Amino acid sequence: MARKSPFRRDRRKLPVHLLIPNLVTILGLCAGLTAIRFTFDDRFELAAALIIFAAVIDGLDGLIARRLKATSNFGAELDSFSDFVCFGVAPGILAYRFAMGDVQGAGWVFVLVFIICCCLRLARFNLNRDRPLPDGIRPHFVGVPAPAGAMLAMLPLFISFSGLIDTQRLGLPVALYVGFVGLMMVSRMPTISPKALRIRRDQTRWVLVGMAIVAGLVLTQVWLLMMFAVLVYLATLVHGAVQMLLRRRSHKGLAAQEEPGTASKEQNGE
Repeated sequence: MARKSPFRRDRRKLPVHLLIPNLVTILGLCAGLTAIRFTFDDRFELAAALIIFAAVIDGLDGLIARRLKATSNFGAELDSFSDFVCFGVAPGILAYRFAMGDVQGAGWVFVLVFIICCCLRLARFNLNRDRPLPDGIRPHFVGVPAPAGAMLAMLPLFISFSGLIDTQRLGLPVALYVGFVGLMMVSRMPTISPKALRIRRDQTRWVLVGMAIVAGLVLTQVWLLMMFAVLVYLATLVHGAVQMLLRRRSHKGLAAQEEPGTASKEQNGE
């Protein structure tokens, strides 16, 4: 019996609609790569806009794949690679080129921390994406997701584009901030997942009104809108971190109450 050659072409026909999610992912990847190109041309606003566009695309390709029942391992790996370029490499280089000209050596170290942390975050996500959640646990991310990390890293740019503070003169603080965002991506802190958001039916009208406001700001004050959105997300991260610390303290307190003799022995040096 003849063995099938691994180099033989697969001539089976594939429905075109199954390629749509991957085509959307490639579109987002092209946006991220082009953002890097415009960064080196010092067209920072256009580069930031392309990364935001890539984030929107990233939210669509998975949804389209599920709706068309076109999910695949290839598509998942392609999406992960695109995320690394668009939300790790591109925003890191953009932040470095925009604000770290005076601290090139130190700035690049923190940019490397951000990019590597984004890579580690995506690798961890790939390992755990098919793992089911325990009963009673709401869907959430572990650490800051890569697209959100990119938006956080670009907060200094949004502030500067809004005309509030010239962050280009704050090279070292921006570098430290970008490195801290990278560490938040690889942290174990639970963060908000859109899948966990629920809206009461009697509140949907306010969501529609809010969308009209957002549309107006996109057309008039887009950088101010992005700055406000990132600050709101930062507030949710602070709230989540505080809640996590309180839970850990309560668990330690309960454990100490269950074993009252342990603490006394430790205090006596036994």
